[in-house]
This record gives sequence, structure tokens and C-alpha cells, in this order.
Amino acid sequence: MSHVHKPEQHLAAPPADEPQLAKNRLGIAGIVFFVVAAAAPLVGMTGAVPIAIVLGNGAAAPGAYLAVGLTLLVFSVGYSAMSHRVTNTGAFFAYVGRGLGIAPGVGSAFVSLLAYLTIQLAVFGFFGAVMAGQMNAEFGIDWAWWVWVLIAWAITLGLSIVSVDIGAKVLGTLMILEVVSLFAVAIAVIVQGGGPDGLDLGASFSPGNIFEGGFAGSAGIALAFAFASYIGFEATAIYGEETRDPKRSVPIATYIAVSLIALLFAVTAFAMVSALGSGQVIDRVVEISTVDGAPLADPAAVLFAVADEYVGSWLGTVMSWLVLSSLFAGLLAFQNSAARYFFSMGRAGVLPSALDKVNGRGAPGMGAVATSVITLVVILLFVATDRDPVLHMFSWFSGVAVLAIVLVEILVSIAVIVFFRRERTDTRVWNTMVAPTLSVIGLAVGSYLLASKFGLLAGTTAEGVDPTTQSWGLSTLGWFLVISPFLTFAVGALVHVVRRRNENSDAVADLVT
Repeated sequence: MSHVHKPEQHLAAPPADEPQLAKNRLGIAGIVFFVVAAAAPLVGMTGAVPIAIVLGNGAAAPGAYLAVGLTLLVFSVGYSAMSHRVTNTGAFFAYVGRGLGIAPGVGSAFVSLLAYLTIQLAVFGFFGAVMAGQMNAEFGIDWAWWVWVLIAWAITLGLSIVSVDIGAKVLGTLMILEVVSLFAVAIAVIVQGGGPDGLDLGASFSPGNIFEGGFAGSAGIALAFAFASYIGFEATAIYGEETRDPKRSVPIATYIAVSLIALLFAVTAFAMVSALGSGQVIDRVVEISTVDGAPLADPAAVLFAVADEYVGSWLGTVMSWLVLSSLFAGLLAFQNSAARYFFSMGRAGVLPSALDKVNGRGAPGMGAVATSVITLVVILLFVATDRDPVLHMFSWFSGVAVLAIVLVEILVSIAVIVFFRRERTDTRVWNTMVAPTLSVIGLAVGSYLLASKFGLLAGTTAEGVDPTTQSWGLSTLGWFLVISPFLTFAVGALVHVVRRRNENSDAVADLVT
């Protein structure tokens, strides 16, 4: 049976003479901290959930988040089975390459990198806008949004260079406060029996209510926002090379992270609906979030209002600051993810070899610098062209990032099926065939919903189109953003062909074969 173990031994670590990240820095808890921090559940609850309620399926929005969470748990089955064979920092694209070949693997590497760079840029924009408003309202400090972004940019770069375990400690502290505050609101509402309609589980979680309106209508809108809120969970395998016992830690961390994120969204959203009343939740959300006659202008006010009523005004105040810490935690998590992608691609020769350098603390220093240089250039470009940090930077880049991640998740699921049909190293039918197939179907539906509702998510509809009632109908910019992940995949595959002579064959083998 020696032939069964050779692939696993070959992929367990990069070639001995190649640069390596620090070993044994992270345990399961550290990985979960990074992943949940990247998902930023408090930001999703204050930003996406109120919109999903009003424009989507109303009281059944919690069920939409649960349905997406279950889809991603099914995806995690095949993902975790494959993680026993891949433990470097290549994560998703290593999985694609192992199953589908080097060219698709490198193409998906570029798509993954696009996802992490764009989502970090999106979070920078949102952070700058929220921080500027908060500091002006509380302390009278009237600085432009980009000033706060540049301060966060510098701190993020510094922490990502210092060490991954220090980053995990910072993220862990922030994430615990965030999770505790969300569960505190949920428990308080549930213990007090909810609002005017009580605790109506059927209104929020019955399949008939969840999918009412169909994928082209209100259900599709809610599911699209739910998919967008889960970005970041897939980062577990990125830290495999720095993890103690990665073949055990990565699968466990994946299941814990996805389950925790799904539980947070479903339970807290249900509490929000229950507090406002399942029969009148749309009207109440519109009422609370309206500013100067504009509905949903302040969606965060909905959760804060529930916290004020059921726990105390002090929690609403605390949560308004925790939104900022949640955004910063996301910035650091995505910075670490992008830096490790640059490191892996540089080590393989897919990108310039200068990117494979690690510093004295074992962190991918040049990868972190490359990430920060790119984001700085884009930030300055948005400042120079006077773009809005939320309407433009956040909306455009978050939409692209989610589409990119879902595309790669589909490729990973296909790769899992192909790999185990070919190698026969794992004969569990559920893990290697049924679950990945269901995952492909669910994620393909999610990809369609995200693309068809992209105008609503990113604000890029053509003139005269109502995105709440009409799918597609994108502007030229909207179409470009939608197809950008697919274009990036093609560019990545082409780069592999062009740079084939410069690639390190051993490192590429470790990376994507």
C-alpha cells in the first residue's frame, strides 16, 4: 500500500530547501479566530441582515442564512477530506491543482488572490466610513474617511509582519467580545419570549417561507446576501503549514468555524425578527433604519435598537464600537490570507520569487508588503477620484470577492470528486462523491444568485432598472465586475504557461499537484 501514502508524504510539507512559514504557531482555536474574524458576523448582522429582511424574504431571512450555512457545511465535508492530502498555504488552489491539474490550480490561485485583495479593500472602505462617522459623533474629530483607513492600513501591515500567533491573539480577543455581544442579545430576546408575535420558528425556518418568492425574487435576494456574509470561512487550510497537526486541526477548525458562523447568523437574526415581531418585521426594520426619509440608510440601528430594548442601552453603545473592532479584525485576517497566497505563489515561481521570503518570526513578510502596496495604491486612487468608501469601494469590491470565492469553491468540490475517483485513497462515498456533488449544485445556485442580483449587491444596475424586481440588468461596469473572476482565472492559467520555465517544479508540485 506504499503507493497510497506517497502523495500524502509529498504534500505534507514544502521541499526542504524552500522557504517555510513558522511551524506549530497555531492550534484549532487560533485558526477559528482568524476565520470567524474574517467573516465579521457583527458587521453582517448590522449591515446585511436588515437589508435581506426588507428586500428579501422578511421574517424568513434567518432561515436563508441557515440554508447557506448548511450548504457550506456540506462543502466542508469534501474540503476536509482533501485537507488530509494538502497541508501547505496554498489552500483552495492547491486542492484544485491536485484534482484538476496545474493550469486550473494556478488559475484558481489568481482568483483566490483577487478575492482576498478585493474583500480587504471593501472592508477598508466600510471601516473608514464608520470610523469617521463614529469619531465625529462621539468626539468631534472630523477627519476624512481615508485618514482613518491609512492609519488602519499601517497598523494592519505592522501586525501581519510581526507574527501570525500575535495576530491570532489580537483577533481572538476582539472576536470573543463580538460573539458574546451577539449571543447576549439573542439570549435576552429568547428568554423574554420575543416581541409582539413571540418566538415564531415556523415564520423564520420553514422551507416554504425561506424559499417563498423563488430564486428570481425575494428568496434569491435573501440567499444572495447570506452567501455574501459567509466569506472568510474557507481560510482554515491557509494556515495548515503553521498549524500543529494540520491533518487533524484543519478539518476540525473548518467544521467549528462554519457551524459557529451559521449559528451566530441564524440565532441572532431570529432574535432580531422575534424582537420586532415576525408579522411586522419589514415595516419595523424600515422604520428604525430610515434616516432623512431614506429607508435602510442606517441598517445598524436595527440591531442596536433591539439591544437597547432587551439588554440595555449600554450594550448598543458597546456594539457600535465592536463593529469597528470587527471590521479591523477582518482587515487583519484578510491581510494574513492574502500574504500567505503571495508567499505560496512566489515559492512556486508562479509569481516573482521575492515574494517567498519569510522574516525572522517566520511570517511571510514580503507577501504582507505586496498586499499592502496593492491596497494602498487602490485606496489612493479612490481618494484621488473622490469615490465614496461605501457606495463604491465597499459595494463593488465585496461583490467581486464573493463571486470569486464561490467560483473557487465550486472548482474545489469538482476537484475533490475527480481526485478521489482517480486515486481511490478514500472510499467513503458520502465524503468524496455525494457531499461534493451536492456542494457543486448548491454553490452553483449561489453563484447564479450572486451574479443575477449583483446590481442590488454592488449598486451597478443599468439606468432605468429596478434591481429589487429585475435580475441582471447590469451597467457596463457591473458586467465587468461580474466576469472579472472568470477573466482572472484565464489570466492565471495563461501566466502559468508563460512562466513555466521560471517555475520551481518541486514547489509547484507541492503547491498544486
